[in-house]
Amino acid sequence: MIGLTGGTGFLGGALLGALANKDVRCLGRQKPSEISGSSFYQCEINADADFSAAIQNMNVIIHCAARVHIMHDNSSAPLEDFREVNTYGTLNLAQQAADAGVKRFIFISSIKVNGESTELGLPFKSDDNFVPTDPYGLSKYEAEVGLREIAARTGMEVVIIRPPLVYGPGVKANFASMMKWVNKGIPLPLGSVNANKRSLVYLDNLVDLIVTCIDHPNAANQTFLVSDDHDVSTTELLREMARGDERPSRLIPVPVGVMQFAANLVGKGAVAARLFGSLQVDIEHTKKVLNWSPPVSFSEGIRRCFYK
Repeated sequence: MIGLTGGTGFLGGALLGALANKDVRCLGRQKPSEISGSSFYQCEINADADFSAAIQNMNVIIHCAARVHIMHDNSSAPLEDFREVNTYGTLNLAQQAADAGVKRFIFISSIKVNGESTELGLPFKSDDNFVPTDPYGLSKYEAEVGLREIAARTGMEVVIIRPPLVYGPGVKANFASMMKWVNKGIPLPLGSVNANKRSLVYLDNLVDLIVTCIDHPNAANQTFLVSDDHDVSTTELLREMARGDERPSRLIPVPVGVMQFAANLVGKGAVAARLFGSLQVDIEHTKKVLNWSPPVSFSEGIRRCFYK
C-alpha cells in the first residue's frame, strides 16, 4: 500500500491519477474526490497527530502536504508556522512510519533549500551545502536533516525531491497570471529579459519522477533535483506560451535596468528580481542514478497548459 499526503493539492491530485491502479490511502484534512472513504484517513499533519491507524501495512509514503510559501504572509511568527507542518509534522509522520515498518518515505521538498537564485551558468546541485534563511526554505531544510537522521537510525529509506517552479494545467499564482496576459494579447515590456535562465518542471514530469522513486532501488537515501532539462529566459518562456496558446507574441524590448528601477520605486523590487534573475538546477545526478529523463518536453508541457 502507498500512503499519500496532500492528495487534494496541485501535485497530489496529479499523483492520484498516476497511481489509479495502485492501492493508495490518502491522509489529510479533506478527502480527494477521486477516492472512496475507505481509502482516506482524516488528520492534521503536525507534531501531535497520531497516524498509527492510517499507516499500518504501508510500504511507501509520499509526503506532498506542506504549508506552502506565500508572497504576503501576515503571520506574526512565520518560521514557527512553517515548522509546525513542514518540519515537525513531517518528522512526526516519518518517525511513526519507521516504527510501523514502512520501507520508504518520499519527501517533496523545495529548491528553496538550495537558495533563491543562481548565477547564470552555475546551477544548483543536489549536494550543495547551504542553509536557507527564508522561513519556508528553512522549514524544509530542517525536515530534510531530520529525515536523514531517522533513516540512519531506523533503516527506513528516505528519498528527497526538490522541485523548482511546477507548472501544468490548473497552475496558479504568477505563472497563471503570465498565461492570462499572453492569452489576452496584452503587450508586455519583457522583450529584453534574455540574459537570465530559469529551470521549470512540468507537472507530469515531476509525477513521473516521484512514481519512479516508489520502487527504484537506486533511489534509496538520495536527494534529487528535477526540471524539464530545458532552461529558459523570461522572454523565451513568454514566447513559448504564445506559441502554445497559438497567439501572437507581443513583447516590448524595454531595458531590464529601467524595469528594475521602476519596480523598486513601487515596492515590487523582489518580484522583479525573480522575473529578471536566474534559478537553474542541475539534474545530471537524477538522470544518472535513476536512468531517468523527463518524458514531456518543455514545449509540449507549455502547450498542455492551454489545451490539455
